[in-house]
Amino acid sequence: MTRLFFRSTYMPFTYKMMISYLLLVLVTDIAIGYASYTMLVKSRTEVAQTGIRAALEQTRNNADYRMAEVQRISDQLFGNLPFQRALTKHGDRATMYLTVIDEVIPLLQAPLDLFGSPIRLTLYAVNPDIGESASSSETTPITRSDYFMQHFSAVQSSPWFQKLEAEGVDNLWFQADEDRELGNVSLFRKLVLFTDYSTVIGYIKITVNLDSLLGNIVKYPEQGLGLRFYDQRTESTLYERLPNNIGTTYLNLREEIVGTSFAIEVRVPHGYLNKDAKRLQVTIGLICAASFIVMGIIGFVVATLSGRRMKRIVSFITSMKEGKLDRRLSVSGNDEFELIAHSFNNMASSIQQLIQDVYSQGVQKKQAELEALQAQINPHFLYNTLSAISSLSNLGKTREVTEMVKLLSRFYRLTLNEGQVLIPLKKELDQVGAYLDIQKVKYADAFQVYIEMDPVVKDVQIIKLLLQPFVENVFKHAWFEETIAIRITAKRIGDSLELKVIDNGIGMRPETVQKALRGGAQSNAYGLKNVNERIKLRYGTDYGVQIASVYGGGTTVQILLPFHMNEFPELDVSSYTRKHT
Repeated sequence: MTRLFFRSTYMPFTYKMMISYLLLVLVTDIAIGYASYTMLVKSRTEVAQTGIRAALEQTRNNADYRMAEVQRISDQLFGNLPFQRALTKHGDRATMYLTVIDEVIPLLQAPLDLFGSPIRLTLYAVNPDIGESASSSETTPITRSDYFMQHFSAVQSSPWFQKLEAEGVDNLWFQADEDRELGNVSLFRKLVLFTDYSTVIGYIKITVNLDSLLGNIVKYPEQGLGLRFYDQRTESTLYERLPNNIGTTYLNLREEIVGTSFAIEVRVPHGYLNKDAKRLQVTIGLICAASFIVMGIIGFVVATLSGRRMKRIVSFITSMKEGKLDRRLSVSGNDEFELIAHSFNNMASSIQQLIQDVYSQGVQKKQAELEALQAQINPHFLYNTLSAISSLSNLGKTREVTEMVKLLSRFYRLTLNEGQVLIPLKKELDQVGAYLDIQKVKYADAFQVYIEMDPVVKDVQIIKLLLQPFVENVFKHAWFEETIAIRITAKRIGDSLELKVIDNGIGMRPETVQKALRGGAQSNAYGLKNVNERIKLRYGTDYGVQIASVYGGGTTVQILLPFHMNEFPELDVSSYTRKHT
């Protein structure tokens, strides 16, 4: 009878499979739920521990980096020969005043502008002829970077100084004066002459606030964590924060700062690590229930609608995932499967074409950027400058030699710009100014330069090394009389930034202008073509370089860029194809 009932009552095979499927899903959900709860509780503990450890490592790296930066500042001052000569120089008040203004203060001010956090740099000079600046306020917090100059007698009687002298230690991090109360730490270093490495010419003390060193972990969003910053050498605590509810059992994490005796210690209560266990249990139960319902619905739909067509589509999608983009799906009929097949084929073709286009443009862009990097340092300019320096040295013009070496160093420091491609417009003009300063040493007053910049465009981000090649070409190709004038302008025109380099030199014929824009390995204007290509590759074909010139009447170079204050625009690949390059 039962057998007859099942034979007479129709039930699709997919529904029969769905019942077994739902039973399997139920058992699986229960097993997975239990395993997930156990693993998630453990994982939550490990994630919390990993997060805190990552924050601690980041704090350690931050402190290590900043302390290394301070150490580098002291190294620069310690190994700077002009700085040593200035500290040992003697003379009348006027002479020493100029020495301090020209040779001491710039070396003290320069590192303050480069350090990311406020620091206090104090110079204790042994030379009595070195003047003193305003007294360093050791009892006030560090709110801005500043430098101070004091006589050695101001620190000679300090207990901490006498202790360091008695111990014979140097180049040491420690807390001096009011550092502990203010949450600061200082690097103290002795300055000696390089002639005998024993004559003391002064001391420097660089003070940093501990909040800037431990900022990441101090601002860590979770509550209940204990923090301690201490000196392993003396076992003295420099900074400590212990909440009242830290408890008696906790996980202790510690990171040492490389190159120093300092360490950072974080105490994590065990209650914090597994505080979400109950909430995870409820959440996993709800997820398992929802999973069973969803899987039941999915099983019913799949059992009803699945078939050979769906399997075939899935197989083609899997092939696409594996990178087989040349396969095409063929499905007959007038329904959704046919539409899916048509859309799938179009998508595969589009992806193939897009990959080819993006790859081609990527190669072009990388090549242009490589050429730009190769063009950053002009060997001819370097050789000519070094030759000029050699000639000045042979003539005994020491001051001019020193000036040209300083200007050459400044020029290449601004040119390299720590590898950054985008720089503010005002910094680009500084780089051009450095180049012109070098030319002034060579040509004296034989040329005049006029720079006009609208204040609203000074912070616009542009590609570096846009203006210098054009200014250099003025000296190479435009100069034909005893003097020449150069005018550089920068202003905003609508949504664009216009830069111009104008000279009253010999000018160019129209065919020479076109040859200059085309550039090439044999062209003297290779740098001009390079600049034009770099602009178009980054910003699109609406921007670039235009040259207007009258032979015998001068040349005007116009550089048109998009006006962006705080953005770093990239080229829309759809607007630039191979036909433009």
